[in-house]
Amino acid sequence: MQSQFYTLTDYPNGLPDRALFKLETQTLPELAEGEVRIRNHWLSVDPYMRGRMSGIRTYVEPFELGKPMEGGAIGEVIETNDSSLKVGDKVSHMGGWRDIAQLPAEGVTKLPDIDVPEQAYLGVLGMPGMTAWTGLNLIAECKPGDNVLVSAASGAVGSLAVQLAKAKGCHVVGIAGAAHKLAWLESLGVEPVSYRDRTAQELSDAIKLASPNGIDVYYENVGGICLEAALSQLNEGARIAVCGMIDSYNAKTPTPGPSNLAQLVVRKAKMQGFIVADHWASYPYFLNEVAPQVAQGKLVYKETVKEGLESTPDAFLALFDGGNTGKMLVKL
Repeated sequence: MQSQFYTLTDYPNGLPDRALFKLETQTLPELAEGEVRIRNHWLSVDPYMRGRMSGIRTYVEPFELGKPMEGGAIGEVIETNDSSLKVGDKVSHMGGWRDIAQLPAEGVTKLPDIDVPEQAYLGVLGMPGMTAWTGLNLIAECKPGDNVLVSAASGAVGSLAVQLAKAKGCHVVGIAGAAHKLAWLESLGVEPVSYRDRTAQELSDAIKLASPNGIDVYYENVGGICLEAALSQLNEGARIAVCGMIDSYNAKTPTPGPSNLAQLVVRKAKMQGFIVADHWASYPYFLNEVAPQVAQGKLVYKETVKEGLESTPDAFLALFDGGNTGKMLVKL
């Protein structure tokens, strides 16, 4: 059996060029003891993958040039040489960026028996959802009545963070760009604020209008002017959970820090970065809380779906120009 997969031909400087992604084909070897073969149905592309294209180790090893790329995927077991999995099982794993994955069974997880679409385990019930829950609850210690600000609020992580905060009884402000994204946030009961064509001061003023009582919790996905604007509106004892800083992922030179970082001192605020993998032991608690709400339609989520393996690099690159609302997925 043959597998098609993507490799990276060089490490990019700035936004990756489409030509750096090469689609290759190989004949898969016979299954070894403890291995399974999976036909992928859904692939995930995520902003963190840009860091793996840098050629240096961050909190995860970089992609190796010329070797199959990796990412979250959902698929169906089509062959197995391990007693823990059988043909037909729907599973999640990290053998993405390819159509057929052959992996050790220890790296494969059967999907829970919950009445949701299988691709939800790449989004609202997968890593992005767990990231939103972790940042809001474990890092920022969000509590009922807090004034909450979320950047990239219409994305896969941000859109769940705003809804989880709303469910706690918080006043929630969401930063986004495109008009349809702002309208969606408003439909969720979130105060929408656009960052488009605004300076940090102008964005700060807009946040103040949307949250006159300041900000107790800031869920940071962007950095740049969003961080600077948020710092100006912090209340005493505010907590900032730093999930990512997509504004700088494709920067060719170091990104300047905010000019008002001293607000952390003035407001006695806490700012903490986190990696969701360090908190994965809490995934069952997240699933118990969030999965029933998703199954009952109480939590709304959106997906932006690209069709076919060939569209995977384009789906990834679209993450950096606002090309997605909610989770970006590739359907095979």
